[in-house]
Amino acid sequence: MAPEEEALASRGQNLEDESSSGGNRTVSFYKLFIFSDAWDKVLIVVGTIAAIGHGLNPALMALLFGELADAFGGNQSGKLLPVVSKVSLKLVYVALGCGAAAFLQVACWMITGERQAARIRTLYLQTILQQDIAFFDKEVHTGEVIGRMSGDTVLIQEAMGEKVGKFIQLTSTFFGGFAIAFSKQWLLTLVMLSSIPPLMISGGVMSHMVAKMASRGQNAYASAAVVVEQTIGAIRMVASYTGEKQAVSDYSKSLQKAYKSGVHEGLATGLGLGSVMFMMFCSYALAVWYGGKIILEKGYNGGDIFTAIVAVLMGSMSLGQASPCLAAFAAGRAAAFKMFEIIDRKPEIDPFDDTGMIFGDIRGNIELKDVYFSYPARPTEEIFKGFSLFIPYGTTTALVGQSGSGKSTVISLIERFYDPSDGEVLIDGINIKEIQLKWLRSKIGLVSQEPVLFMGSIKDNIAYGKDGATDEEIRAAAELANAAKFIDKLPQGLDSMVGEHGAQLSGGQKQRIAISRAILKDPRILLLDEATSALDAESERIVQEALDRIMINRTTVIVAHRLTTVRNANIIAVIHKGKMIEKGTHSELLEDPEGAYSQLIRLQETHKDAEVVDEQDKASLSMEYYGRQPSQRASLLHLMSRRSSRLRSVSSRHSISITFDLSRGLSVSRTEIDDLELASYDEMNKHPKVPVRRLAALNKPELPMLIVGCLSAIINGAIVPYFGILLSYVIKTYYEPPHKLRQDSRFWALMFVVLGAVSLVAYPLRTFFFGMAGCRLIRRVRLMCFEKVVNMEVAWFDEPENSSGVIGARLSADAATIRAVVGDALAQLVQDLSSAAVGLIIAFLANWQLALIVVGIVPLIALNGFVQLKFMMGFSADAKLMYEEASQVANDAVGTIRTVASYCAEEKVIAIYRKKCEGPVKMGVRRGLISGIGFGLSLGLVFASYALAFYAGARLVDAGKTTFSDVFRVFFALNMAAIAISQSSTFAPDSSKARTAAASIFAILDRKSNIDPSDGSGMILENLKGEIELKHISFKYPTRPDFRVFRDLSLKIHSGKTVALVGESGSGKSTVISLLQRFYDPHSGVITIDGIDIQKFQLKWLRQQMGLVSQEPILFNETIRDNIAYGKGGNATEAEVIAAAELANAHKFISGLQQGYDTMVGERGAQLSGGQKQRIAIARAMIKNPKIVLLDEATSALDAESERVVQDALDRVMVNRTTVVVAHRLSTIKGADIIAVVKNGVIVEKGKHDSLIKITDGFYASLVALHTSASS
Repeated sequence: MAPEEEALASRGQNLEDESSSGGNRTVSFYKLFIFSDAWDKVLIVVGTIAAIGHGLNPALMALLFGELADAFGGNQSGKLLPVVSKVSLKLVYVALGCGAAAFLQVACWMITGERQAARIRTLYLQTILQQDIAFFDKEVHTGEVIGRMSGDTVLIQEAMGEKVGKFIQLTSTFFGGFAIAFSKQWLLTLVMLSSIPPLMISGGVMSHMVAKMASRGQNAYASAAVVVEQTIGAIRMVASYTGEKQAVSDYSKSLQKAYKSGVHEGLATGLGLGSVMFMMFCSYALAVWYGGKIILEKGYNGGDIFTAIVAVLMGSMSLGQASPCLAAFAAGRAAAFKMFEIIDRKPEIDPFDDTGMIFGDIRGNIELKDVYFSYPARPTEEIFKGFSLFIPYGTTTALVGQSGSGKSTVISLIERFYDPSDGEVLIDGINIKEIQLKWLRSKIGLVSQEPVLFMGSIKDNIAYGKDGATDEEIRAAAELANAAKFIDKLPQGLDSMVGEHGAQLSGGQKQRIAISRAILKDPRILLLDEATSALDAESERIVQEALDRIMINRTTVIVAHRLTTVRNANIIAVIHKGKMIEKGTHSELLEDPEGAYSQLIRLQETHKDAEVVDEQDKASLSMEYYGRQPSQRASLLHLMSRRSSRLRSVSSRHSISITFDLSRGLSVSRTEIDDLELASYDEMNKHPKVPVRRLAALNKPELPMLIVGCLSAIINGAIVPYFGILLSYVIKTYYEPPHKLRQDSRFWALMFVVLGAVSLVAYPLRTFFFGMAGCRLIRRVRLMCFEKVVNMEVAWFDEPENSSGVIGARLSADAATIRAVVGDALAQLVQDLSSAAVGLIIAFLANWQLALIVVGIVPLIALNGFVQLKFMMGFSADAKLMYEEASQVANDAVGTIRTVASYCAEEKVIAIYRKKCEGPVKMGVRRGLISGIGFGLSLGLVFASYALAFYAGARLVDAGKTTFSDVFRVFFALNMAAIAISQSSTFAPDSSKARTAAASIFAILDRKSNIDPSDGSGMILENLKGEIELKHISFKYPTRPDFRVFRDLSLKIHSGKTVALVGESGSGKSTVISLLQRFYDPHSGVITIDGIDIQKFQLKWLRQQMGLVSQEPILFNETIRDNIAYGKGGNATEAEVIAAAELANAHKFISGLQQGYDTMVGERGAQLSGGQKQRIAIARAMIKNPKIVLLDEATSALDAESERVVQDALDRVMVNRTTVVVAHRLSTIKGADIIAVVKNGVIVEKGKHDSLIKITDGFYASLVALHTSASS
C-alpha cells in the first residue's frame, strides 16, 4: 500500500461511527474530501478563492447598476454619457476578473474531482481485496463491487468536483449581495431578509428527500449489477438452460425498484425548487412595495433602493441555483456511505497488516489442535467439532473422505482464509494468528481443483507466483508443470491471452498454468486440493512427477480421491463429518479390511477398470475452449473490426500487421495499453455517429410526458425574461411622481406574486415529467441492452471487451449518462432556449437598434460553447473505455479473491488497476482545463456585453432615440438570454458523455446475434427421437481463426445410445458438445438431429431437449432450490426439485444442511464442496427431463462413493436417452455403445471398448495402457 494511502485509510477510520450515528445512510460532506492529497488541497484552495472571487462579481454588478439607474433616471442631459462611460469601463474590468476567476474555479474543481474519484476507486478496490474471505461469503458480490466502482464513484465525483466550486461561488454571491445591500439600504434589506428562513427550510427538506430516494435507487442498481455479473460470467450455462428470459426478468425486477425511487426523486426536487422560487418572488414583491414606500416617506434615492434590490436579488437567486448542487451533494453523500463504510471496514484477517512474526524460514510442521469451525455464512452448521491433526515437516499428508466431509476446509484454515471459532492452527508450534499473514501466505503454495486464472496473458498469470520473476524462471516453471509443450503450440506462446476466468483454455491447460504459478512461488508448504484431477493420464503422470520433485523437503497436504495421488503419502487421514476417523500409511490402513479407508479403496477398485482413461479427455475441454484460446491477436483484431464482423466479413480479421501491433497491447500487466485503447476507440468511432434523433426515438413512448415536461420548461424559461421586464418597470417607477409611484409599486409587487405562483406549479411539473421520462428511458435502455446481450451468440463473449466486468460497467454507467441528459439536461436546455427566445423577442420589441448591437455578441458566446462541446466529446469516449478496462481488472480480482489472497497478489492487482486509471485521470485534467477556458470566456464576454449595452443605450438616450426604461428592458431581457445560452454550454460534459454512451449502447442494440436464442422461428418436433449425426464438420473458434479444430469430422450417434468421446487434451471433444448446443456453428458440414439440420430448429426448443453437465459446475448465488429449479426456467414444483436431487444423489446431503433446500450456495457456489456443487448441477440437468444428455466430465469432481451413486443415477437417466460423454475414467467410458477417439480434428477410431482394446498400436489401446501404467 502506498504510504499516502495508509494515511488516508487510517484517517477515514472514524467515518462509519459518525455517518451512521443518525441512522441516516449518508456521510458528512467534508468526509467526501478525506482522501485528498497535497496537490488536491492546493487545487481546492485555489478553486475556492477563485469561486469566491467569481461569486462576488454579481454584487459588484449590483453596485454599478445602481450608479447606472441614477445616471439614466436623473435625466440630466449632457452629464449622462460621461457618467455611463466611466461605469462601462468598470464593467470591462469586472468582465476580465470574472473570466479569470471562472476559469480557475472550473478547472481546479474538475481536476481535483477527477483525481480524488480515481483515488477512491483504487482505495475501494484495495479495501475490498484486504477483506477476509468471510466478507465475500456474506456481504459482497462481484457485480455489486463493479456497479459501485463505475456508478457510485461518478456520483461522488459530481459531489466533490465542479459542483462544489459552483456552490461556493453561489454562496459568495449570496453573502456579497447582502453585504452590498446592507451597506446601501439596511432597512429594505432587513425586510427582504424575512424571506430567507422559509427559503432555507424548503431547500433543506428537498435535499433530505432527494438523498433518501437516491440511496434507495443505488441499492436497486447494485442488485441489478449482480444479475449482470452472474449471467454473463456463466453465459454458456445460461444459454444451455435457456435461462435468458429468467435473467432478464430478474434484471427487470431490480430496475423497477430503481425506477420508482427515481420518479419520486424527480417530484421531490421539483416541489423543492418550486417552493424556493415562490418564496423568492414573494420577497421581491415585498421589496418593491416597501422600496416605493421608503422613497416616499424617507426620501431615499431610487439608485440605492435599486442596488439593494438587485444585490438581494442576485444573492437570493444564487440560493435557488444552488439546489442542483445540493441534490448532487445529497446523492454523492448517499453513494459514499456504502463505499466509505467498506473502505473503513477493518477485516478480522488483514493481509495488509504488517504486524506479526516473521522468521528466517519455516520448517513446516503443521498442527490443527482441537479446532471448532463453522463457515461464517452458515454459522449454525459446525464443520469441525474438536478436530485435531498433526503434519510433520517435509512429509506428505493426504486427506481423503466423502464430498463435503471437511477436507478442503483444512486447507482454508491453513491458508488462514478463516480462523477457527475455537482451538488453534499452529505452524512450527506457533499459532498462525501470531505470524504476519502476508509472510505466512508467501510460504504456502496452493493449487486448487477449479484453477483460477486472471484476464491477461499466460505469462502474466504464471508471474503471480513471484514478484519480478524473469522470463527464464517463468519458462522453467511452465516446463516443470508440463505446460510448456501446449504453450509453445499457441501462436503467441507465453503471450497468449487466457480470456475471462481462463475461458480460452481447457481445464487441463488451466490447471497446468496454476501449477506453474505455484512452482514459481517455491513454497515451504504445498497445498494440493485435487490439483491433478483435471489432467489426462499422460499429463498427470508428468505433472505428478514434477509435483513429486517439488514436494521433496516440503510439507505437503493433498486433498484427493485418486488412489494414484494418495497411496504414496506418508500419512493418510480419513475425514468423515468433520472428524478424523483413521490415520496411517496406505499399507497400514489397508490392514483393517473393515476400516473406512479400505472401504473407499474397494469402492474405487470396483470402478477401477483402469479408472481414468484419458484425462486427456478432460483436456478435451481443452478444445472446447482451446479453440477459443486463439491467438489474442485474432481476438484483438476482432475488437477492432467488430463493426465489420457485424457485416460477417471474416476476411477482415486477418490483417497481420495490425494483429502484430495489437497483440502486444492487452496484457493486463503491460503498461502500453495505448494501442488497444486506440483500437477500441476506433471501433467506437467506426460506429456511425449516433444522431440525437435516434436517442430521442428511444424515448418515443414517453412523448406525452416529454411534451408536458417541455411546456412546463418553456413556462419556466419565460419566467426569467418576464422577471427582467418587471425589474425595468420597477426602476422606472422609482423615478415617477409620488402618487404614480405609490400606485405602480403596488401593481408591480402583485405581478411578482403572480410570477411566484406560476413557478410553484411549473417547476414540479417539469421535474416530475422529465424525471419520469428519464427513468423510463434508463429502465428501457438497460433492459433492451441486457436482453440483447444475453441473446448474443456465445462467441461474442469470447472477446475481451465483452467480459462481464466491462458489460456490467457499460450497462450501469452508459444508461445513467443518457438518463442525466434526458431527465435533467434536456429539461434545462428547453428552459434555457425558452429564456433566450422570449428575451430576444422582448428586447427587439423594446428597441431594435440597441437589441441588434447587443445581439452581435451572442454568437461569440454560442460559438465558445460549441468549441467546448467538440473538445469534450473526444475525451469522454477515451476515458470511458479506459475505465471499462480497469473495471475488468477489478472484476477478475474480486471474483477470484481466494486465489488473489493465496498469492498475496492484492498489491499487484491494485498496481495494475491504478495504472489503468491513469489514462482517464489525465483525460479528466485536460477536460477540466478546457471546460474552465470555455466557461471563463463565455462569462467574460457576457460582462463585456453589459458594458457595450449600457454605453450604446446612453448614446441612444442622448440622441433621443429611446427611453431610459427601454434601455433597462433590452438589457435585462438580453442579459437573461445570454446567461441561458452560456448555461447551456455547461451541458457540454453531459451531452458529449451521452453521445459516447449512446454510441456504446447502440453498438449493442444494433448488433444482430448470429445465433439468437430469442428467435422464435424454426421447427419444433412433437416427439424427438435423438438421432444425432455430424457430417464432414470443419470448425475454427472465431477468436482463433488460424487454429483449425475439426477438419472433416463425421460421427453418427443412434437414438437412445451412449457415445463416449476420448482423445488428447485439446483434441476437440468438448467442442462437439458446444456445436450440438449451437454455442457455435460449424464453418462447413452439417449437424442433424432426427435427420434435420439443427440450424432449422427453434434454438430455445433445441437446447431444452438437451441436459448439459460440465466439469466446472456453475451455480448462482441463490438457494439450492432455485439452482435446481433453474433447469425448468425456475418453474419447478417442490416434488420435481426433490425428485431431481434424489436422482443426482444430492437429496441426502441437502437435507442434512441446516436450511435444507433454502441454503444459499454463495457466489459461484463457494459455500459447497466440489462434489456437492456437481450433484446440484446434475439435478438441475435432470429436472429438464432431456432427450439428449451431454456429460462433459460430469463425475470427475466426485469422490469414489459419490461417483458410484451418481454414476448409477446417470446410468438410470441415460436409459432411452441419447448420451454424449466426454470423460477420462474408464468406468464411465467402458459401458458406452460406441467409443470415438478424436485426434487432429477427425475421428481416428470408433467401436466398443472390447474391440478397440484389441487393436495393436491403436490410439484407444495406447490411451488405456498409459492410464493403467499411471494407476499402477
